[in-house]
Amino acid sequence: MGQSIIIGSDHAAYELKEKIKSHLSEKGYAVEDAGTFGIESVNYADYGKKVANAVSKGEFPKGILLCGSGLGMSMAANRFKGVRAALCSDLFSAKMSRLHNDSNILVLGGRIIGDILAYELVDTWLATPFEGGRHQDRIASLDE
Repeated sequence: MGQSIIIGSDHAAYELKEKIKSHLSEKGYAVEDAGTFGIESVNYADYGKKVANAVSKGEFPKGILLCGSGLGMSMAANRFKGVRAALCSDLFSAKMSRLHNDSNILVLGGRIIGDILAYELVDTWLATPFEGGRHQDRIASLDE
């Protein structure tokens, strides 16, 4: 694949982030880790901002964020222009967030989902193309 992706988490989802990094590397992705780098308590917003800023500026086409519930990271990321962060805990939402919403950051709740579901969510999200068409105008209106 050869694509680049940026990933970040807080302490609550650090272990799952590390597993997803390995999963992505095995699939041929170049993974940039924005932190955190351990289980010591940190502010999720610091890492959400790093990933969202990089996606917003076009430094990475896609990103993945994780925190305990995924809610805080979603809120932090969606404040950045051009970022469409989607909190997903089921495969249908992961697929539709790409197909209709062209989400560019996948957000996962490390205390909500397990490893296997996380891998399936990541794989589904990355494999699903944006449908475009009528959905493009709707997405454009988000940045107006």
